[in-house]
Amino acid sequence: MVVKRLVILGSGESGVGTAILAKQKGFDVFVSDKSLIKEKYKKQLIEENILYEEGVHTEEFILNADEVVKSPGIPDKVELVQKLRAKSIPVISEIEFAGRYTNAKKICITGSNGKTTTTMLTYHILKKAGYNVGLGGNVGKSFALQVARENFDYYVLELSSFQLDGMFDFTADIAVLLNITPDHLDRYDYKFENYVASKFRITQNQSKQNYFVYNIDDVTITNYMSNHKINATAIPFSIKQPIDGDGAFLNENQITLNYKPNQNPLIMTIEELALQGKHNVYNSMAASMTARIVDVRKEIIRESLQDFQNVEHRLEFVASINGIEFINDSKATNVNSTWYALESMEKPVVWICGGQDKGNDYNELLELVKGRVKAIVCLGKDNKKIIAAFKDVVDIIVETDNASDAVAASYKIGKKGDVVLLSPACASFDLFQNYEDRGMQFKGAVRSL
Repeated sequence: MVVKRLVILGSGESGVGTAILAKQKGFDVFVSDKSLIKEKYKKQLIEENILYEEGVHTEEFILNADEVVKSPGIPDKVELVQKLRAKSIPVISEIEFAGRYTNAKKICITGSNGKTTTTMLTYHILKKAGYNVGLGGNVGKSFALQVARENFDYYVLELSSFQLDGMFDFTADIAVLLNITPDHLDRYDYKFENYVASKFRITQNQSKQNYFVYNIDDVTITNYMSNHKINATAIPFSIKQPIDGDGAFLNENQITLNYKPNQNPLIMTIEELALQGKHNVYNSMAASMTARIVDVRKEIIRESLQDFQNVEHRLEFVASINGIEFINDSKATNVNSTWYALESMEKPVVWICGGQDKGNDYNELLELVKGRVKAIVCLGKDNKKIIAAFKDVVDIIVETDNASDAVAASYKIGKKGDVVLLSPACASFDLFQNYEDRGMQFKGAVRSL
């Protein structure tokens, strides 16, 4: 038998998980990372006796692969990926690779915003219902590692567009699409339609036996669906219109979840939800419909929606100091996420924003900022674009380049009854390792006040 050579580009959670699964399945495995490999991952590779290199991509060890699994963080445009493609060597994602080796039901969740919250909430409901379920994709442990070492009946997977781009034969048993707003356009030739097509890859290979749970209020989603055939059984959710048949909708303050005509609907008020704010009504509906499809009892869904604890760094309450609330929304790395955050604020806001711009259009925020923001504290290396966008609507704009100074400036500006909101609308990589690092530094600075 010929042993296939699998090369893995990137040695993070997904890369090392893939390496361990591939070794188990009899591949000749090689891991290559242009950066230095974190100690915990290096230890795993050494324990598993997997060959690796760090700080370099040696082409002669890579361009002889039968197949390559690349980290979602590596753009398709990089020269090495282009060389692989020129040699017709398939380049896939961890999700595609791991999906070949499990018969578990796969619940796959994507969207520009809310996907982590919805994924965690869906997992919480299934876990509470006693299901044998794993959590993976962009959150939790590596999907590939779980396929290698666990025996779950269900997986709840959060999928980014970058992961979807590397998926070809994979089929989601249930695909969930929350919303589509411009994001990561630098990876899609600055064409929104390319990004939209990428998100809809979540429905590829689906048939009538599979399900597509989607936000019918999102015009981008419905426009795409009117021009492209979706083969799955489509189940909509809405906060703007009643849904006939299977689906979820909001009427005044009451959510109705309908699934299967012969069953009574689940009815709840939005006040009962642990997650407050309009965007979280959508997230709660999407998670609940998904749970109904896999036959979770209505009582369990109701309890889960009431006792769920929100994700760290997503509208996370940190502290109230002298009547000023501090909220960590570091996970808001795009304009639309920040729109949701500002929209859910009911007190005057001192807004901490900025970072690495991803081609942002701040015009979408102008009305909200005008109505709710009393001061802006920039947290980034280059804040010119933010200052230009808001200088005519906000009197106080301060520039800082570290979390401590940003928090100190906000506290100084804030008054009793205000909210200091870290919701950057930008990536974190100019000053921080990632959005978690930014959020942790923010929380540390708040607690040091």
